[in-house]
This record gives sequence, structure tokens and C-alpha cells, in this order.
Amino acid sequence: MSTAALTAGLDRIPDQLGYLVISEDGVLASAGELENDEHTASVMMQMVRTASRFRLSGSTDPPFKRMSVIMEDFVYTVTVSSQKVFVVKRHNNQHEPISV
Repeated sequence: MSTAALTAGLDRIPDQLGYLVISEDGVLASAGELENDEHTASVMMQMVRTASRFRLSGSTDPPFKRMSVIMEDFVYTVTVSSQKVFVVKRHNNQHEPISV
């Protein structure tokens, strides 16, 4: 699969700061703040492996499809699809609750 096919649409995600496309063999594509960020790729893959161990008893469904890691200023959105892990770093546009 070509790099263009792997990253199609990732550049158009609103507020994205960068992305990684990862397989078990390593980083397949990266851009923005996550370009060549092997450390973040390693941490995200470890989180995916850990989360993948949690299955509901009797379920054949994957344990999750998407995972978010929320920080104060940004969010990592992790999606698993076709044996690849897609990580997008976005601005965290969390709004404060309105007090009346």
C-alpha cells in the first residue's frame, strides 16, 4: 500500500497537529509534530497492545476501535484499522462548563 493511500484524509482532519501510521513493523508514515516521532509511536503501540488484552467474556468483537488520550492542550486520537494504528494529534478545544 502506498504512503498516499495510508494517509488519505489525515491532512484534512480539523485542528490536527500531526499524525502517525504504525504497524507492528514500525512507523509507516508520519507528518507534522509527530513526524519521525518513534518514541510516541512506541508508547501508542504499547497502549494499543495493553487495551487489546481487555475483552468482554464470550465476545469475538475487537476490544475497541478508537481510543483517546486527552491532555490539557491536545488530544491523541488512536484508531485501529486493517492491522494498522492511526494516531492523530489534535488541539484540545475543550470548553469550560458554563456556570449560571
